[in-house]
Amino acid sequence: MAVLRTPDDRFEGLPGFPFQPHYVEVSDQDLGPLRIHYLDEGPPGGPVVLCLHGEPTWCYLYRKMIPVFVAAGFRVLAPDLVGFGRSDKPAGRQDYSYRKHVYWMAQWISALGIRDITLLGQDWGGLIGLRLVAEDPDRFARFSLSNTGLPTGDQQINEAFHRWRRFSQDDPVFDTGMIVNLFGHGDLSEAEMEAYRAPFPDDDYKAGARQFPLLVPIAPDDPAAQANRSAWKALMQWQKPALMCFSDADPIMQGGEKPFLKLVPGTRGQPHVSLKGRHFIQEEDGENWARAVVDWVASA
Repeated sequence: MAVLRTPDDRFEGLPGFPFQPHYVEVSDQDLGPLRIHYLDEGPPGGPVVLCLHGEPTWCYLYRKMIPVFVAAGFRVLAPDLVGFGRSDKPAGRQDYSYRKHVYWMAQWISALGIRDITLLGQDWGGLIGLRLVAEDPDRFARFSLSNTGLPTGDQQINEAFHRWRRFSQDDPVFDTGMIVNLFGHGDLSEAEMEAYRAPFPDDDYKAGARQFPLLVPIAPDDPAAQANRSAWKALMQWQKPALMCFSDADPIMQGGEKPFLKLVPGTRGQPHVSLKGRHFIQEEDGENWARAVVDWVASA
């Protein structure tokens, strides 16, 4: 059961990314210790903003938002999920599950001892982050979501996701830089696309990235379906603030805010915003998401 670690020199000189790496080890009963990389920017005593990325990105995705939060006095924590970025990468696809991703991140949060967290979740950052909120709600003060969901397999998944799922399994290259560019406005520079390729020197490092689309519950008997149903029950009791900042042109998650607005009490009366962009909104309108969160927290 091999665990790979991307060489450090792959992350040198990335555009717009002056941040220093930090690491915490978590444990896995099958794999042993796993090193999780994260960014830790801003004043140590500032309000904590936890930025969770999704598939197939890493914390580089939040590079435009971090300065906005730091300027407002927040402490910004942006980890790389196991299998992504500078975090360790189990080489076997069987080593990845939805449950394990939640467990690994819960350990990371506990190791840092953080509380009163403002969660930002996009893509898998929401699927994992909302489970963390539901399972340990006292640690979280609020959450903001963009282009994400909490599927249980009880509702039909749109065709755009099924096309993406097939592509993730069939494409021989699975070019992560191209993928981020394709699901945006297509205006990333070559250097920025290289930054999204940096964690994956070759296909051996992409086990997590390849497996993630298969872990989304699309049927009622999916291994993660019942845990997500339980999480929804907790979210339907969530009275603390919840801010929806979905984008206006995401082909996969357009309209994904509606279940939260309908079912989560904490969304009521909040200053929800519509951002301009496609799936990876942090690239296209991230600064406005960050400003919306700063103003929202300040008004509490």
